[in-house]
Amino acid sequence: VFIYLFFQQINLRLILVSGKTKEFLFSPNDSAADIAKHVYDNWPMDWEEEQVSSPNILRLIYQGRFLHGNVTLGALKLPFGKTTVMHLVARETLPEPNSQGQRNREKTGESNCCVIL
Repeated sequence: VFIYLFFQQINLRLILVSGKTKEFLFSPNDSAADIAKHVYDNWPMDWEEEQVSSPNILRLIYQGRFLHGNVTLGALKLPFGKTTVMHLVARETLPEPNSQGQRNREKTGESNCCVIL
């Protein structure tokens, strides 16, 4: 049973802004909020300088996007048996869904239309 459970786990390598990393094992049913709480409750000793006051301000970034609290690892279709890298940051609020992409398009002047030559 242990071996089966081990292979049903997702290995996350979390990277802080400082560049420090730590790996944790999670279930596909764990949400971003569950992960933040677990990391807060098991804060690595070598991350002492980055200690935060509450798990509620820990945010995960995966592939350039903030993960909202109820998103599970299973919903992201992360692979078992491989290490997935995410960034962990302290931030009070999250940007609204899709607002980041809209803001980036406005800055760069990109649009969704095509140019036919």
